[in-house]
Amino acid sequence: MSHLPIDLENYPGYHIRRLQQIAVAVFLEETEEWGVTPVQYGALSAVSRNPDIGQRTLARLIGLDTSTIGSVVDRLEARELMARKSSPTDRRTWLLSVTPQGRKLLKNAEPCVLRAQQRMLDPLPQDKRQLFMEMLAFLTTENDKLARSPSATPTARPRKKA
Repeated sequence: MSHLPIDLENYPGYHIRRLQQIAVAVFLEETEEWGVTPVQYGALSAVSRNPDIGQRTLARLIGLDTSTIGSVVDRLEARELMARKSSPTDRRTWLLSVTPQGRKLLKNAEPCVLRAQQRMLDPLPQDKRQLFMEMLAFLTTENDKLARSPSATPTARPRKKA
């Protein structure tokens, strides 16, 4: 009797990975004119909301490991979208800020990013979208401790619409 391999379509991890691949593809399609990846956009957005943070803090905020965040910041700095400066209190720490060009990119790309997010939810009936977002946030928060690069803060729960 031969053993059949598991049917991946019965596992949540398979669907989560596929949905992430699709989300990246949709994001890249929508933001093509800006030439920014989801990770780069997330880094710019996080630094914009938290100016003068260190790379380690940024890595935790967006769920990346510290070695990966360095190359992300390098690319953004090369495009003059993000700047690094030495911390006045710790010369080993680089503090990050978004440049005027980076702020312009965030502002101009925002409609594209929102459109990409909307496209991901479009297949769901309108009355199921909030529940889907709540379930995603719950699973992300509850499983964050299992990640190789856990977030610095718990994932925000989607706001309930009034």
